[in-house]
Amino acid sequence: MSERPLNVGLIGGGGGAFIVQPHQRAIHFDGTRRVTVAALHPDPEVAQAEAAAWEYPLKGYDSYDDLIKQEAAKPLGERIDYALIVTPNHVHFDPAIKCVQAGIPVFCEKPLTLNIDEAKQLVDAVKEKNVPFAVSHTYLGHWTSRFARFIVKSGLLGDVRWVDSYYLQGWLAARTEDSGNAQAEWRVDPKKSGASLCGGDIGTHALMQLRYVTGLDVTRVQAHLETFVGGRSLDDHFTTYVELSNGGRGLVRASQIAIGHKNDLGIEINGTKGSLVWRQEFPEELTIRLPDQPDRTYFRGSVSANDGFLKDLPEELMAEPNIPPGHPEAFHDAFARLHRCFEQDVRAYNDGKPFECDGSKYANIDDGYMGMAFIQASVKSSQEGNVWVNMDC
Repeated sequence: MSERPLNVGLIGGGGGAFIVQPHQRAIHFDGTRRVTVAALHPDPEVAQAEAAAWEYPLKGYDSYDDLIKQEAAKPLGERIDYALIVTPNHVHFDPAIKCVQAGIPVFCEKPLTLNIDEAKQLVDAVKEKNVPFAVSHTYLGHWTSRFARFIVKSGLLGDVRWVDSYYLQGWLAARTEDSGNAQAEWRVDPKKSGASLCGGDIGTHALMQLRYVTGLDVTRVQAHLETFVGGRSLDDHFTTYVELSNGGRGLVRASQIAIGHKNDLGIEINGTKGSLVWRQEFPEELTIRLPDQPDRTYFRGSVSANDGFLKDLPEELMAEPNIPPGHPEAFHDAFARLHRCFEQDVRAYNDGKPFECDGSKYANIDDGYMGMAFIQASVKSSQEGNVWVNMDC
């Protein structure tokens, strides 16, 4: 008999929030998870009205406090198996720590919290309660991100010397927040977004892509946080020069005023033996550049071991693609892969068994903390005249 589907509770996601849509599609992707309850809005009346009008049946709660309290009191199998937090940044910490303290696993949107003090408290709580915790860094879910990580960590590029990891957008090149765009309005507000707009919103994605693919950490930063659109109190352009844990160097950069760019996350890694190039807007492919050889472009679903560059390939990695090349996986598939991997750890947790939650399949609580440490160090560096600042890790 198949295992019962896991029950998932939404915290946030009402009011037309974009990010809840790919998440809920990803949750339902495999038929082994389902959204059953939700606290969709801080106003109880709106929360209940939106739950009643949701595209599929779910139980609406007046608040996330009610959701957590009532769900935690139910027996396993009836309560939610994990909570998905898709609120603005300033409402990540409170529901997350309350879920953890109630023994409910959490899948939380990035950045982890509003500031590093909250992040430290949340890390301590997760480790004390030993609860599965995921941070939603979507692009780790692309198969080619995992393939790139295997290539670099296997030493096929040699020692990493230089990395350029970036995320470029253009949607805030004008005062979008003045046009009634709710997603822009809260992002430009320091009380809701945190100490950095561009860095927190998308610079943390560029950092996570660097750390995940290379397996290296950032040890110190020299940052330039800039605001090009008048009247904003937070950065809309974010550039950091970074030192890596192996002695290499790199750039972690982001912009939301780069007109023409949509969701242009990319990474180039230069090693002593070769280079790797990957862009999430073309997530089916990955390019390897070797000395005095033509570029090698690998496509998901069409990769073979022992081809003159690659050696043996892990069976688990090669088994992940489930559709042939030329039928593209995409954004929703990346989300689904993250939820699928998190599901494995939640099921182990429910059964009282050990679980990994080690950052190899999705970003974990430590990765979330590193994102907040990166923002803190970058803001400090920029405010103090672009000096080098050590990461608080």
